[in-house]
Amino acid sequence: MKSVTLFLIAALTLSACGGEQSPKADGSSGVSDMATPTAAPLRGAPQAGFGVVGGPGSQSTAELSASRRDAAPEAPPSTGDPLQNITVGTGGPAMVIRTGQAFIEVEKLDPAVLKIRQLAAQVGGYIANSSMSGGRDQIRQATFELKIPAPKYDEAVGSLSTIGKVETVSSNAQDVGEEFVDVTARVNNARRLEERLISLLANRTGKLDEVLRVERELARVREEIERYEGRLRYLTTRVATSTLTITVHEPAPILGNNPGENPITAALRRAWRNFIALLAGTIASLGVLIPLALVGVGVWYGYRRWKRR
Repeated sequence: MKSVTLFLIAALTLSACGGEQSPKADGSSGVSDMATPTAAPLRGAPQAGFGVVGGPGSQSTAELSASRRDAAPEAPPSTGDPLQNITVGTGGPAMVIRTGQAFIEVEKLDPAVLKIRQLAAQVGGYIANSSMSGGRDQIRQATFELKIPAPKYDEAVGSLSTIGKVETVSSNAQDVGEEFVDVTARVNNARRLEERLISLLANRTGKLDEVLRVERELARVREEIERYEGRLRYLTTRVATSTLTITVHEPAPILGNNPGENPITAALRRAWRNFIALLAGTIASLGVLIPLALVGVGVWYGYRRWKRR
């Protein structure tokens, strides 16, 4: 009997132990479930890896990463070498200032002036300066300074023959690319120095005289930046616009030194003037000859009376 009783007690004990471990298998209860991170609420903002997915107030890992990227300040873009962004003008890959001068002979000045104005409009340029001369005893001529877009410079030079007889044409090209790069580098360095000085003024902790010294240095740097930027604008404008100076004149006279005058008419006019001048000289000489004649007559009369005695 004792052995049967002990067997029954052992069987009940094993069944009791199996009943206590069964809840752990299905996860419905147990101490280990309370120890998981999902059971305890967290303070503050939700973080990736915590909270119940899909529950109220929860966020997924991807959403949290996106929100952090939006909230984080963006790093300033890398500017690299500031000289790589240089624009070298619209006339070509090199920064070249082109100037030219032409002398043209025309039959009449007024139609030639009209053709020059038409040429300037044709190439998309304009006349900056002009002058005309044609006074008495002067050859009529006119000088025009044309400002032409650099790509149209060769076309304008090729169209000079439509104005008249081209006597001389000269062109000059000045490369200012090295100066442009040098001035651009100076501007970039001055701007970086300006930013440092502004930062010093924003976080100033020194004395008043030190602050004033920094402000004076900042004013000097800004003046240099304006001067450099003005030089860059000047170079860019000169490269984009070429200058062509055109001088037109009427033909010189065949004979004589007076342009526009008939040499035969001029000769007859000079002959008449010489005759008038001779007549006037003869009349003027009578004022000397008549008194001398009177004196001679008186001397001769006196001499005859003296001889008779």
